[in-house]
Amino acid sequence: MKSVSFDATEAICGAIFICLGIFFAWQAYDLDLGTTFRMGPGYFPLALSLILILLGGVIFLRAGKVANEPMTSIAWRGIFFILPAPIFFGLTVRGLGFVPSLFLSALIASFASHKMKPMMAVLLSAAITVFSVLVFDYGLGLPFQRFGPWLNF
Repeated sequence: MKSVSFDATEAICGAIFICLGIFFAWQAYDLDLGTTFRMGPGYFPLALSLILILLGGVIFLRAGKVANEPMTSIAWRGIFFILPAPIFFGLTVRGLGFVPSLFLSALIASFASHKMKPMMAVLLSAAITVFSVLVFDYGLGLPFQRFGPWLNF
């Protein structure tokens, strides 16, 4: 029979998330919330802070776990491919435009997995790009440049 232990670092992390969520919910509550169909400026921050409180609660509850769980190694490949992808997107979206920046960012992030083959990464990046253009440009009508001034299209 395995014993249950309490992981203090995970409990502290969950408590920090809960406190941050409460703080941001309190700040968002001072703004006009509106309704679900006519959202005010405080609606979305309040929803995000409630999600943060919920996630903090889950992390806090996971602090009591079964002892002697094996510690896995740090996934350095994931860190070095996933973290630069949104940074690359943010730095190039104005110059390259939405389509090339998103495609290249998805391509960078897709190589975080050892199982990803180059052809599959290109197909996945193209599918993500097409889906995002359909949703954000045609579906929501957001104003953005598909191709930026760095490209002569």
